[in-house]
Amino acid sequence: MTDEKPHFSGYHAMWLFAMFDLPVDSPKARHEYTRFRHALLKQGFTMLQFSVYARFCSSEEKAEAFRKRIRPQLPPDGQVRLLAVTDKQFGKMEVFSGKKRGKTEKPPDQLMLF
Repeated sequence: MTDEKPHFSGYHAMWLFAMFDLPVDSPKARHEYTRFRHALLKQGFTMLQFSVYARFCSSEEKAEAFRKRIRPQLPPDGQVRLLAVTDKQFGKMEVFSGKKRGKTEKPPDQLMLF
């Protein structure tokens, strides 16, 4: 066994985004918002910004599997968008904190197996 990290093509590996605008105007709506957010975190998504979460997937097929896991968790109201981009496209993202340029998130060193 070697210490080499698995190599994934930047055109094959994907980042799956979950972007949402959900109502929080009632206790029930806040509960649904929290439940959905926790479902994303449980699936390995990371918050990039408020209501924008992303997860690294080693392939388009893995991204589709996560889409299928998210769909049953969708809240009854509000809007959710799922978007997959290649790792190469994700790496071209420009990230700013104020006017200072930051670094784009890197894929995890080790992939989680389910």
